[in-house]
Amino acid sequence: MPLARSLSMTSLNGLPLWEDEDLPVEDLLLFEVSWEVTNKVGGIYTVIQTKARITADEWGENYFLMGPYFEHNVKTQVEVCEPLNPAIKKAVETMKGQGCQFDIDKEAGERQIYHRYCMERASVHCAHVFTTVSQITATEAEHMLKRNADVVTPNGLNIKKFSATHEFQNLHIMYKARIQEFIRGHFYGHLDFNLEKTLFFFIAGRYEFSNKGADIFLEALSRLNFLLRVHKSDTTVVVFFIMPAKTNNFNVETLKGQAVRKQLWDTAQSVKEKFGKKLYDALLRGEIPDLNKILDRDDITIMKRAIFATQRQTLPPVTTHNMLDDSNDPILNTIRRIGLFNNRTDRVKVILHPEFLSSASPLLPMDYEEFVRGCHLGVFPSYYEPWGYTPAECTVMGIPSVTTNLSGFGCFMQEHVADPAAYGIYIVDRRFRSPDESCNQLTQFLYGFCQQSRRQRIIQRNRTERLSDLLDWRYLGRYYMHARHLALSRTFPDKFEMEPSAPPKTEGFRYPRPSSVPPSPSVSQPSSPHQSDEENEDEDERYDEDEEAERDKQNIKAPFSLGIMPPGKKQQHGEYRN
Repeated sequence: MPLARSLSMTSLNGLPLWEDEDLPVEDLLLFEVSWEVTNKVGGIYTVIQTKARITADEWGENYFLMGPYFEHNVKTQVEVCEPLNPAIKKAVETMKGQGCQFDIDKEAGERQIYHRYCMERASVHCAHVFTTVSQITATEAEHMLKRNADVVTPNGLNIKKFSATHEFQNLHIMYKARIQEFIRGHFYGHLDFNLEKTLFFFIAGRYEFSNKGADIFLEALSRLNFLLRVHKSDTTVVVFFIMPAKTNNFNVETLKGQAVRKQLWDTAQSVKEKFGKKLYDALLRGEIPDLNKILDRDDITIMKRAIFATQRQTLPPVTTHNMLDDSNDPILNTIRRIGLFNNRTDRVKVILHPEFLSSASPLLPMDYEEFVRGCHLGVFPSYYEPWGYTPAECTVMGIPSVTTNLSGFGCFMQEHVADPAAYGIYIVDRRFRSPDESCNQLTQFLYGFCQQSRRQRIIQRNRTERLSDLLDWRYLGRYYMHARHLALSRTFPDKFEMEPSAPPKTEGFRYPRPSSVPPSPSVSQPSSPHQSDEENEDEDERYDEDEEAERDKQNIKAPFSLGIMPPGKKQQHGEYRN
């Protein structure tokens, strides 16, 4: 295929051009184009959805989003109407007149992937301002699309949506208890580990085995299991893989486990009610009941039957669903290779949940946010991740996470936090280390986290939650504003002036390493694998939550806002001037 077909400007020949005098300078329109407008594929959908409000506040009805047309998405997310803006109406009519009617699937199927590359490259080279979400994608675009990014625009979140002021620790306890209930059912008959000393790790996202780092994560879990067993640790780790795959329903053994758990609960409540009534009657008579007689033979029989029902001849399943292509599934094949089958001797247990979480599920009735809050650590060792919303969502909910320096989020945190691990952000080096070295580093992060005391984990969650200000659209929105104003100055240089400068500076976004203990577990390891909470009481007295929080607040700039200037005004360093 001739290389000339990829040239951007020649690919657009034949399209009508606006005349300069027809451009609506007094009524500027803002268009943002993405494949995930009303079409959830990954994290970009969340970017668009959460950023819409702050952008609409700035641009009002002149803000437009353009995406692919899928009938099922239109029915549930779009209110169909005729365009009211004359410029939009004219553009739509012109496109219709040239036979352009938004059947993306048909065109993609006929041309496979090459046309997507041509469109993306044409868009990049025709754009007045080209932005990417991270330095990682900026480097990628420089080599693949042959243009340097004008502005790097980090992705943010509406922090109000995730914030639970002064309550996120209580929410962690509440939702952890609900996960524990699921574990009681899933591991019935093999529940010989202490749930109060059990940590919940998880990985979630699209089922991209290597890109999302599931391969290195599983290998690290195998090594973690070895370390915990060798050191005779009483800590158990239950790891959830929340990655959608093709299934044909829940498997019978998983549903049975939850049914057994519920039956045991009902039995216990029934016996407790009878016990309580007999105790109450005895106390009313002024007697101390004979505990050997307070339960009759029927009660004993009922309890024996309940215990017999928990007997199990098989191991707890490693997946909650019946997989359609079990023998070729990468996660299951790796589990078979490393031998993590949820044996009694394993200190690391694995559960693959191959569909997104939902509060309507009969198995694990929790929304994703609730589930994240109930876990102890999110692990996302991605090999390719333009940004990485999953660790960002963990951060704003006060849950520590693992990321990499091949993800936009990881690079952002390295730039703005002096000691990310102290704030619960563990960054695996997958860029400059070999796969085996990266896996060893991830294993050490996980093992160090398992050695933390409960007090240390609470302190770390407090620090993690404080980083949420870094990810608020009120702060990160400034980069999008800068990009839009740069586009205006390039499009209308006689009406908008903006002195050449870098994007808004980020002084004040640098978090120093906390001076108080506990130190990062990757830096300081206890001498004994049986570290107790009491061992750290003297050190924990040096920790002052209010003092640390007040110091961290000083590391965040005040919110930044810009308005659209009336024609005739000038602009300098992101602010307009007369």
